Amino acid sequence: MTTRKKVKKKRRKLTPIMKLICIILIGASIWMLYKVGTEVLTTIRLREELAEVQEKLQDVQDENSRLVKEKEKLTNPDYVESYARSNYMMSKDGEQIFYLPEDTNK
Repeated sequence: MTTRKKVKKKRRKLTPIMKLICIILIGASIWMLYKVGTEVLTTIRLREELAEVQEKLQDVQDENSRLVKEKEKLTNPDYVESYARSNYMMSKDGEQIFYLPEDTNK
């Protein structure tokens, strides 16, 4: 016998059951890779969303601290008086307010 015939005899043919098992394993592997891919994409999307939400939270916390400071200022009567005088053109008794035109030649 030649060596070629020996190699052919040693090589086993895949039985139909073995072919079916291989197809099932390949299919299961593809399905698992698909599921892993979708999970990775979901994780990336959720991390981006988390970063956006944390940024919004920081903005809200900054706004809250600004409002708390403003609230504390408004409990001071001197600040309230100066605020009313500057923003609402209120005057003290006997005080006159003069409106000067803005300089438009700049």
